Amino acid sequence: MTGNVSNASSAVGNNLEVVTLDNTHVTNDQYVSGVSISADQTANVNAVSGTVNLQSQAICNAADVSTDPHVAAVNSNQVCNANDPSSYLNANVSNIGNDVTLGATSVGNSFSEDTNAATMPVQNQQTNNSNIAATVNSTVYNVNGNVSVNSSAIGNNAQIIHY
Repeated sequence: MTGNVSNASSAVGNNLEVVTLDNTHVTNDQYVSGVSISADQTANVNAVSGTVNLQSQAICNAADVSTDPHVAAVNSNQVCNANDPSSYLNANVSNIGNDVTLGATSVGNSFSEDTNAATMPVQNQQTNNSNIAATVNSTVYNVNGNVSVNSSAIGNNAQIIHY
């Protein structure tokens, strides 16, 4: 095949994105219980002249808040009691003309906030009681470029940026 191959599988329990330019108060309550959040992918890729990129990602709760007013406040509470935010990638890749990138990522709770507000109180609570797994099972051979294989399982992640 001439060209590139790119494929992704995703599973998300709750996802919130807030963008506001007004003075605001954001309250986020996300709760997942008793379900499986699974992103599974099996791929057999052979004889590609370009690059191959295969990704699998599972997230229980995700929230991203971006504000640019004078005063804002964020209160976020995320609880992941899912059975298993899990990502699984089973890849058989061969005879590739360029680079190969394989990845699996699973996250219990993820929160990010950015603002340039002069006053910006943030309260972030994250509870993760789930079994998180990220697995890459791969067979890779005859690749003319670089090979990258990554797997990450993250319980809670938060990033707060005030500029």
